[in-house]
Amino acid sequence: MTKTWKTLLMTAAAATLASAAPASFVGAQPVELGPRPFFLIDQMQDGALKDKLAACADKEMAPSAFSIGHRGAAMMFPEHTRESYVAAARMGAGIVECDVTFTKDKELVCRHAQNDLHTTTNILGTDLAANCTKPFAPAEGETAASAECRTSDITLAEFKSLKGKMDAADKTATTAEAYMDGTANWRTDLYAESAGTVMTHAESIALFKELGVKFTPELKSPSVEMPFDGLSQEDYAQKMIDEYKAAGVDPSDVFAQSFNLDDVLYWIKAEPDFGKQAVYLVEWGDGFNEQDEKTWKEDFKALKAEGVNYLAPSMNMLVTADGNKIAASAYAKAAKDAGLKIITWTLERSGPLKTGGGWYYTPINDITKSDGRMYELLNVLDEDVGIEGIFSDWPATVTYYANCMGK
Repeated sequence: MTKTWKTLLMTAAAATLASAAPASFVGAQPVELGPRPFFLIDQMQDGALKDKLAACADKEMAPSAFSIGHRGAAMMFPEHTRESYVAAARMGAGIVECDVTFTKDKELVCRHAQNDLHTTTNILGTDLAANCTKPFAPAEGETAASAECRTSDITLAEFKSLKGKMDAADKTATTAEAYMDGTANWRTDLYAESAGTVMTHAESIALFKELGVKFTPELKSPSVEMPFDGLSQEDYAQKMIDEYKAAGVDPSDVFAQSFNLDDVLYWIKAEPDFGKQAVYLVEWGDGFNEQDEKTWKEDFKALKAEGVNYLAPSMNMLVTADGNKIAASAYAKAAKDAGLKIITWTLERSGPLKTGGGWYYTPINDITKSDGRMYELLNVLDEDVGIEGIFSDWPATVTYYANCMGK
């Protein structure tokens, strides 16, 4: 690709990003799914499921809580930015996620991790780079370029001065600017005026209310030792809930999440109206076998007895290969038998499925050779596992399915 064409394409992408969320487009809008659901259906093997999905092509689509925007619409929009959130809502996500971290002055903001500013924002191209825990170090020989910039390295006001970008870094870079330009559709210089708008947690609440979507904040694990300047883990967990209470949000519209079971148990005890919908996140780890209960860390009956109602395993924990078919795993069946409601993650995060889907498709990689298996997987998660909803980096895919299946 010539430099001229590359520049034109990136400029066009910048214009798309800039137009994603004009003020006049916030609020109730018709659901727009675009061509991707139909592309995926075209790749499916002929059969009843393909016929049923194809028959919904002319159906008027509505938002669905079965469709959860993972960091917004992170496949093509900078995650946890206003633009990404609005895109998710316009694709019919009925629930949208803000991952919650904190700044140096202990204010809550939306970031996937406390220490990802160097890959998700333009911080290395600003004066705030001097505040980073680990300044940018260029690639040298076999040593990769690196940096570490945390939300707790800067104040809220400083955080708000940043621009969001696609989460990537060029680890072969010898300059900070090249390090930030880690994706083909991103250039920090070209995107100076149209980059993603970073948000506080409170701002995300206000925006989601305006968009008419429900809330699923995830309390992230701190990258600093707690307590942090007097902020304990329980203070952190409480502060997140307090911002919903201050905004007058109905607890039934909030699905607070954490990988830390103590956070979930704290909400159940201290904020029972929110705690009854608190979501305990778990993921595939070394030694896990979805069919062998001796390898499972979770005691489903004990979790239920402690008041946990929602379990959110990664989707590779919930399915298994049955010959050339995808089937519900023994793990999924046991969790359901214990009375737990299941949410899972993350569809549309694996790239093309021609050679398997990688980590998210761990038990079914050998039988996954086409993007068409995505809707087969979703159908098994829905009908055989019985999930309540699924996170997706491109919510339109799930919204189409949910509408077609009457979710």
